[in-house]
Amino acid sequence: MAVKGNILYTVLKSSSRLGSKKEQSPTVQQKRALTRLLRRAKDTSFGKVYRFNKILQSDDPIESFQKYIPISDYNSMFEKWWFRTLSGEEDVSWPGKINRFALSSGTSGAPSKHIPVSRSQMRKIRRASLKQLTNLNKYTFDKEFYDTFILGVGGCTKLTKVDGRKEGDLSGIIAANFPNWFNPLYKPEKEISSICDWDEKIEQMVEAAPSWNIGIIAGIPSWIQILLEKIIERYELNNIHELWPHFNLLVHGGVAFGPYKENFTKLLGRPIEYMETYLASEGFMAINRGTGTPLELLLNNGIFFEFVPFNDDNFTPDGQLVEFPEVLTIDEVQKGQNYALLLSTCSGAWRYMIGDTIKFLDTEKAQIEITGRTKHYLSLCGEHLSVDNMNKGIEMVCKELNITIPEYTVHGYAYENLFAHKWHIGIKDGKASAEEIKAALDKALCDLNDDYAVERTSALKDIFIEIVPVSSFYDFLSFRGKKGAQIKFPKVMGNELFEQWEGFLKNS
Repeated sequence: MAVKGNILYTVLKSSSRLGSKKEQSPTVQQKRALTRLLRRAKDTSFGKVYRFNKILQSDDPIESFQKYIPISDYNSMFEKWWFRTLSGEEDVSWPGKINRFALSSGTSGAPSKHIPVSRSQMRKIRRASLKQLTNLNKYTFDKEFYDTFILGVGGCTKLTKVDGRKEGDLSGIIAANFPNWFNPLYKPEKEISSICDWDEKIEQMVEAAPSWNIGIIAGIPSWIQILLEKIIERYELNNIHELWPHFNLLVHGGVAFGPYKENFTKLLGRPIEYMETYLASEGFMAINRGTGTPLELLLNNGIFFEFVPFNDDNFTPDGQLVEFPEVLTIDEVQKGQNYALLLSTCSGAWRYMIGDTIKFLDTEKAQIEITGRTKHYLSLCGEHLSVDNMNKGIEMVCKELNITIPEYTVHGYAYENLFAHKWHIGIKDGKASAEEIKAALDKALCDLNDDYAVERTSALKDIFIEIVPVSSFYDFLSFRGKKGAQIKFPKVMGNELFEQWEGFLKNS
């Protein structure tokens, strides 16, 4: 076993004790997490305005916290607090000076957001990453696996210096803080990972691929898929295992993996294992324990979670939170219910709506699945169609028609005094007509969602399908300057973005 194999094997075995300690209940862990956050931030400007000291001294700090601290989103946090952090002021909403900012625009097309990344948060991200890495102990990989590299298909690791701070992709900030023992295990090298032009980076990775012995690949599925396809095409391979025979694990996150799994299977020479992560610019929220287990919230890792039932009582049809929503804590949630997440973090976000929705699979173990986005769902007339419904519907269509659909998007609009949905579908493998897809998808969504089924007999008059090349989805991101490993194509489009998309399709 070579040096790097010794490093990985030693780290996994010696750190397995991290997962051996019995954890306290979710309720106890979250009470402790909030108390620690309040104590650390009590002397910040935010902590003084909202009297964190009094909250800590109250009989029920969680109840007091929810009563006196307003719910926020990026705009409200930035306009009231984070603009001061960005300008270099100390002790604004988290103690000390924060000089790292993750740039994030998500899938909404909004200008880049500057999310503060504190030293405390970086420690928590490293801790969670190591904890997930130790879960490799639960797999039975051959000994050659421990002599392979970890390939990160991430964003540009080169950070931009602006007025004494550094900003860029979260992956760049994380890469700059890798522990020394990890660097020999990681690919691509700095010369490639620091390239910001995505097409050039992919080309350099394809060129270097034969010199790498890859065992783990991590990243967003769509961009990993593109890289593997280009490698297979360049070297005239039947599958990626002809080049990387010990590739055993795909670590994915950012989007639902279901629509991509069948396509990945076609790129492989044999089955591999899959591990999901839930990491965003605001923090590392959940990890996978391995061997097919679901995501588990990290309840003692610098984040206090709150949960808003994602329903008509708490959200408007366009995904806006109502003025006085129902907000629950970890001991109040129920299995199977969709919730929007609120985060309070060790980077100074307080009751911050991240925009994601999740569903609990097991409340005692805090096991979840990510179901979509608060503003990426359709409910024009009460159909309540979530991204989770859409992904599952697309999977059912692929299975029925024997096709692969790696990308799609949908838009809802007024139609003949009622409403309609228009879907753009990208087919990778197989053939099917728009009418065949329409019939199969409509039936699948009716089976998955009772509200959708009811509205299809009343206000939702029709759905329309247009088949477009898969490359058009990625070309559109490039056209808008949004191309890269951290960018996902929006599953649901609003009016303005949809007009741009249709105009792009017509012109190209």
